[in-house]
Amino acid sequence: MTVRELRPDDLTAAVEIWNQVVEEGRAFPQLEPLDADSGAEFFAGQSFTGVAEDDGEIAGLYILHPNNVGRCGHICNASYAVRRELRGRGTGEALVRHCLKTAWELGFRIMQFNAVVASNSRALALYERLGFVRLGVIPGGFKNKNGEYEDIIPHYYILRKEDNDEA
Repeated sequence: MTVRELRPDDLTAAVEIWNQVVEEGRAFPQLEPLDADSGAEFFAGQSFTGVAEDDGEIAGLYILHPNNVGRCGHICNASYAVRRELRGRGTGEALVRHCLKTAWELGFRIMQFNAVVASNSRALALYERLGFVRLGVIPGGFKNKNGEYEDIIPHYYILRKEDNDEA
């Protein structure tokens, strides 16, 4: 598996994978799916959009962008999406590791996740294994597709030059 920057010919697959997560309604805050035009604009508007390619197929993607501006502009944020039928095969970890490396290279110093949904056990286990720090719990901070509210767990990770050596 290789992780690389999104190319124009990846757009259809990237939109499809992103929309799977949005439509599941259990992880991303977005309500509306992307189409070809809005997807192209959305992904181009990020500091970096990466894709995981496995055997010629786009298995997942991430977006990386500032979490804030000005004096807090060194803090970034990211979101990850893995094709539904390919989850559990290490794609998420490959995406996160590449993202940490890319964030450092782009001059960010801290990665902050604002809203890791409490039921996303795979993501929580991965972030803990990689050294992310939990900041606490925001009760009922995420509204699931079924209308029920669920806790979110913000995290941070201090980026290091060593992340470049590990990715």
